[in-house]
Amino acid sequence: MPDISPRPVPFTARTAPAALDDLRARLRATRLPDAPENAGWSLGTDLAHHRELVDHWANEFDWPAQEAALARLPRFRVTLGGLGIHYVHAPAVAPTGPVLPLVLSHGWPDSFWRYAKVVPLLTDPGAHGADPADAFDVVVPDMPGYGYSDRPTGPPLNSIDVAGLWAELMGVLGYARFGAAGGDIGSHVSRYLALDHPDRVVAVHRTDAGVPVFTGDPADLAPEERAWIESAAAWGASEGAYAAMHRTKPQTAAFGLTDSPAGLAAWIVEKMRAWSDCDGHIERSFTKDEILTNVTLYWLTGTIGSSMRMYGANAAIPPEQLARRVEVPSGFSLFPGDIVRPPRAWLDRTANVARVTEPARGGHFAAFEEPEIYAEELRAFFRPYRAPALG
Repeated sequence: MPDISPRPVPFTARTAPAALDDLRARLRATRLPDAPENAGWSLGTDLAHHRELVDHWANEFDWPAQEAALARLPRFRVTLGGLGIHYVHAPAVAPTGPVLPLVLSHGWPDSFWRYAKVVPLLTDPGAHGADPADAFDVVVPDMPGYGYSDRPTGPPLNSIDVAGLWAELMGVLGYARFGAAGGDIGSHVSRYLALDHPDRVVAVHRTDAGVPVFTGDPADLAPEERAWIESAAAWGASEGAYAAMHRTKPQTAAFGLTDSPAGLAAWIVEKMRAWSDCDGHIERSFTKDEILTNVTLYWLTGTIGSSMRMYGANAAIPPEQLARRVEVPSGFSLFPGDIVRPPRAWLDRTANVARVTEPARGGHFAAFEEPEIYAEELRAFFRPYRAPALG
């Protein structure tokens, strides 16, 4: 990792050939587990699909080509809070009106990769069949412990901490006021940006409201809210083992996932399939190369352990912080393939809701799965907040 700087410096990742040789050697030496006949994905990652994916990774996947494609995004590093933070900073192209700065926050298991497809649609809408007046200056940071940002050597940062770093980053870039958007952990970061910096965040957009936390009297909840909380608890019981591991014993899992690329891919790919709008067929949402670009970023940066540790930090956020209501104008795009989708009553309880939509397609990784739909969701939501905020 390059030296960190108190001022933004351009960044280009260049993987040493020896690192790729080591990766391929490990992949070719993979010892796959057995699986019950016809288990498919019912017990986790499907053996037949994973054998095929590992073979493709070892023998066909062209990481230098993917690395070069990611390098076309304007990328930088800067020191924030003693950590080197990697980010994309893509200015608007040929705007015809006020340009709104927009910080996009990713989640797990991903990085700035989540927004790689959508950046040009947001910075240059005119070149993609949309109104040039909807152009954004786009900032996409890697959270600490993810991607090309530094891994904290002390206690992991939580979403409140990261929101503070992003507010500082936007100040470093000269943006007094800006919009915020995100999903997964990035939804929490965006929420805390709006809560802690309401004088700077003009509006906030999220693709989820997180796993519900309610400490009041259940009788005060609407019936659909109670049903949603029950369904979220059922989802956690059947699908949340990964999160329990992340919260409680991430270091144990990190040994195997940091040493075995096939194991790392199995851990990540199962979630990419389960959380996307793919009807059980992951390659309807992501090509093999797209899957492996995400996984290879984790492998080469060695960030699977540090990314998991953020779960424990977030679990320790005090209940009074979780209960705060967002008063900044809030928008939600609830994609059909996402997990734990909240009812409108819960959104109104927790935020000053200005807009809620239910797009026809897309899942948890909507910005990557359906970039055109996601970009239009952001353009439409933030349109009323451009001139009042920046004029």
